Amino acid sequence: MSVRPYRDIQRRRCRQIHVGKVPVGGDAPITVQSMTNTLTHDVKATVEQILALERAGADIVRVSCPDEESSAALKDIVKQVNVPIVADIHFHYKRAIEAAKNGAACLRINPGNIGSAERVKEVVKAAKDYGCSMRIGVNAGSLERELLERYGEPCPEAMVESALTHAKILEDNDFFEFKISCKASDIFLAVAAYQQLADACDYPLHLGITEAGGLMSGTIKSSIGMGSLLWAGIGDTIRVSLSAEPVEEIKVGFDILKSLGLRRRGVTVISCPSCARQQYEVIKTVEAVEKRLSHITTPMTLSIIGCVVNGPGEARETDIGFTGGGNGTHQVYIAGVPAHRLKDESIVDHLVGLVEKKAAEIEAKKKEETAEPVA
Repeated sequence: MSVRPYRDIQRRRCRQIHVGKVPVGGDAPITVQSMTNTLTHDVKATVEQILALERAGADIVRVSCPDEESSAALKDIVKQVNVPIVADIHFHYKRAIEAAKNGAACLRINPGNIGSAERVKEVVKAAKDYGCSMRIGVNAGSLERELLERYGEPCPEAMVESALTHAKILEDNDFFEFKISCKASDIFLAVAAYQQLADACDYPLHLGITEAGGLMSGTIKSSIGMGSLLWAGIGDTIRVSLSAEPVEEIKVGFDILKSLGLRRRGVTVISCPSCARQQYEVIKTVEAVEKRLSHITTPMTLSIIGCVVNGPGEARETDIGFTGGGNGTHQVYIAGVPAHRLKDESIVDHLVGLVEKKAAEIEAKKKEETAEPVA
């Protein structure tokens, strides 16, 4: 399907940096990232969690380095994973230097607690020496004391001033390979700060509503906050902060991007909430189908609608469609066209089979198109 004009999001123009081999900003796809919650020095547990995040689609993974043991563990961790690793640094600048030496692709520093400009300068030198990019991570909950005293409370102007002040320090050290975040748990504060920051600089922006909450409430807050920014073209990489398993952050992140047409991964299910008109158990069917299709990474659309009021219309717009019909007999659509009828007892297995077959065909075609011609 072609993108209609009213769906065309014009992304903010900014410079491009790299986190390892992953481009961020410019014309690169918006990346999705998460953070491990294992003890970083527990290499086995941390690697297992990173690999799970990779399978879920994570482009970048951040790990915390609160002590020397954790930063030392990076040396073993980066050898066993495929995604670039960001070292999360707070309070002690030496951890950043150690992380750079031990294979981190990016260093995340918090200007409010990393220390003096001289210490930042040492971190910059390490980043240059070992090919790391950086993220200036401003957080409303840890702004510099001087800014809080001057502004009276965390506000967009204070957050942006913090970000730009520390960007200037990096620039003065001839370092430009960095992105910036201005996170807050308050949606209005975060969105206003990012809007002001987007106008004030041309660096890539890392979006997040920090400490957003549990799976349900955090998803809603993140979707409202980041969704409004992304819709306005602001944002180059995102992290959904949830009090939930990290893999859930990746799922929600991709769903936000898919909803805005900014990135597609896996099956997008269009389904109705169900009502008295439903001709089969829609909710249970959707739950089972989504679970069975979680392994599919090929972008595809599937509509599952309970009756003929909206079913045929939705089916016309999706790769595979399914609409409830009378007497336990329903209609399957392929590429918007009625294909065949289907009985109640085989709905889930049949839909999963159709999607898996379609995904295999798409991947085979892509492989054929990119294959080197035989001499």
